[in-house]
Amino acid sequence: MKILARQLTMDFYHCKNSKLQEMEAIKSMLRDLLGGFGCRIIDVQGHEIEKQHYAIAALFGEGHIMLHVYTDLRYVAGDVFLFAENAQPEDFFKGIRKFFQPDKTKTTFLKRGEIAASSDIRPKVKTRVAPLRKIHNTGAKVIRILARRNRS
Repeated sequence: MKILARQLTMDFYHCKNSKLQEMEAIKSMLRDLLGGFGCRIIDVQGHEIEKQHYAIAALFGEGHIMLHVYTDLRYVAGDVFLFAENAQPEDFFKGIRKFFQPDKTKTTFLKRGEIAASSDIRPKVKTRVAPLRKIHNTGAKVIRILARRNRS
């Protein structure tokens, strides 16, 4: 099976970085991140979509990064798309996460263009939600206690 590309989608909730409203600072962070990985930067552009929402696209020889920033919600949605079977979009994710400093992240990893011999092509999706600080899940504890009582 041949993989043409790898993509990582990401959601950052409750971002703490005070530069969330500074489009130029985010564009600069993307340039630095791409340069640090030796990527061939083609262009980094940002555009205001509406008040409190703008999009930034970084196009480089090995793929692209797209970010939608919602400043009033302190929320960032984005994706990293890399044109290589052995690409590691998680490395880019770490740098972007470090910049925005979210309380919680959600990522989905996709293998794009899976070319298989069979005609039954189904994408394999792996989704992970990871809060960055520990929260005790009392709801799950209550359900376990109730389940034990019902068995007795």
